[in-house]
Amino acid sequence: MEIKILGAGCAKCKTLEKLANTVVKETGVNASVTSVEDIVEIMSYNVMMTPALVIDDKVVFKGRLPTKDEITNLITK
Repeated sequence: MEIKILGAGCAKCKTLEKLANTVVKETGVNASVTSVEDIVEIMSYNVMMTPALVIDDKVVFKGRLPTKDEITNLITK
C-alpha cells in the first residue's frame, strides 16, 4: 500500500504524516508513507486545500486533519 501526505509542510501536514506512520506501525500493514510538498504534484490530484491523504493514488481526505480512527479504518479495510 502506498500512502501519500499532500501538503506544503505546515503543522497539520506534519501531524497527518505522524498519524499515518503511527497507524501503519500499530496495525502492521505493509505500507509506505511519503510526503509530497511539490505544488504541481499536489494539484495533479485535484487538491486545492491541504493537508490531503492519498491511499494507492486515491484521495481519501482533503482540507482537514482526519482522526487516527478514520485513518485506521481506511488502511485496514
